[in-house]
Amino acid sequence: MPISFNNIPAGFRIPLYYVEVDPSKAGLPINRLPTILVGHMVTTGTDPGTALPNVPVPVASQAMADELFGQGSMLGCMFETYFKNNWAQEVWGLPMAEGTTAATKTITVTVAPTAAGTLHIYVGGRHVPVPVAAADVVGTVAASIATAVNADKTLPMTAVAVGAVVTLTTKGKGTYGTDIPVIANYFGSIGGESMPTSLAVTIADVVAGAGVPTFTTAISNLGESPAEYVCMPFTDSTSLLAWKTEFGFSDTGRWGWIRQLYGHLFSAKRETFGNLLTFAAAAGNNPQLSVMAIELLSPTPPYEWAAAYTGKAARGLSIDPARPLQSLHLEGVLPAKGLDRFLLSQLNTFSLAGLATQRTFADGVPVITRETTTYTLNQFGNTDDAYTDVTTLATLAKLLRNQRQAITSKYPRHKLANDGTRFGVGQAIVTPKTIKAELVAQYRQDEFVGLVEDAAAFKANLIVERDPNDPNRLNVLYPPDLVNQLRVFAVLAQFRLQFNRGIDLAIV
Repeated sequence: MPISFNNIPAGFRIPLYYVEVDPSKAGLPINRLPTILVGHMVTTGTDPGTALPNVPVPVASQAMADELFGQGSMLGCMFETYFKNNWAQEVWGLPMAEGTTAATKTITVTVAPTAAGTLHIYVGGRHVPVPVAAADVVGTVAASIATAVNADKTLPMTAVAVGAVVTLTTKGKGTYGTDIPVIANYFGSIGGESMPTSLAVTIADVVAGAGVPTFTTAISNLGESPAEYVCMPFTDSTSLLAWKTEFGFSDTGRWGWIRQLYGHLFSAKRETFGNLLTFAAAAGNNPQLSVMAIELLSPTPPYEWAAAYTGKAARGLSIDPARPLQSLHLEGVLPAKGLDRFLLSQLNTFSLAGLATQRTFADGVPVITRETTTYTLNQFGNTDDAYTDVTTLATLAKLLRNQRQAITSKYPRHKLANDGTRFGVGQAIVTPKTIKAELVAQYRQDEFVGLVEDAAAFKANLIVERDPNDPNRLNVLYPPDLVNQLRVFAVLAQFRLQFNRGIDLAIV
């Protein structure tokens, strides 16, 4: 009997017609690629979230995020920015309990206005217009600021006015609160935002936020569930190490040979040029992590930059993991003003140091310029560009998933024989040549959709062989040539005032 059945037994004699269904040649690889946003929820106060700390939960809307994590919480604000960049894909929240200390800042009204107008306050990049009357004294202006801040429940801070001083306090506790900027009149007079006549205010940091999550339980609760795009805004060395271990290439990592879950980490760091370079050198040399460099004077906190970056990266990579993310807009975040933005030379330095970069052009909306990972050195400390861009591992993950689907669907219960073995057509037997042909065919499909190139070289370098010490095992050397990206278009404009017809045309 040459045909290998899975269910219909041999020797079954009762008439007449029996069919077993075999989907092994029909299926296509369909993978869940969920995003997970990691951040503090508000666990105390008058309007705490309802989610359980350390337990991932699916989120379908901003209203759900506010209910689960608390309106104005770190995680709630992250979801607001994420949804502005990616509203259609599967997304989960991984809430962390509050830290130990809330951050506080003050707005002090030092001089009263002499004319009516509007004071434009920005809290974490969110606009708070404050109406001011000509007769207002400093205490009245302070009270108006506090009223306007408290009226917007989406803000990450609440306000209390005492005399001429407004004290702003983060709704949640943690180091993240220190990175919530509070500024006045971001767009300036050109944008219609100028200080009412004579009015003067000073803004100061008073208490730094404290407390960073411990991720042991949260990471454990993820289990083996897919987590393809993770927004992890905590950039302290302990947090980065915990997530690097989870997503690494080791036996226990998501990129390891046992788990084969894969995935990517996205973050952002808001600092000065020099401090960002110092951070990059200590960021862990992680191929799975991409941290975007943000100007210190951006009014948007880094955790929202991270959410915007994750949302847009997840949207682009899920469509085509090999296509560069450059020029994709980061909605919902405000860049630093023109003269305070990084220079092109500084952006290039960041890219070489292992930081992702962004720029802002005429429309005022920042865009991704290069999705660089923090990997810059090999295991011996020598410079290495194997994992420079996020697209490298994203493309490789897609290839390996395609290959795994083909092998596990078509050959789940096959026998293994040497090349040249004579067996009947329909037998559930494979040889090294059978599998090699399967891998070449799969590679040509991947080439057709733009994931790889040079199928001839791949075929020539592909090795499929039986293990000399285990006759039940096939060993494969899989050498894909990943497709590259158009990153730089360099032109030598060798102009002339007039062609020398006797020389230039003769060369042609």
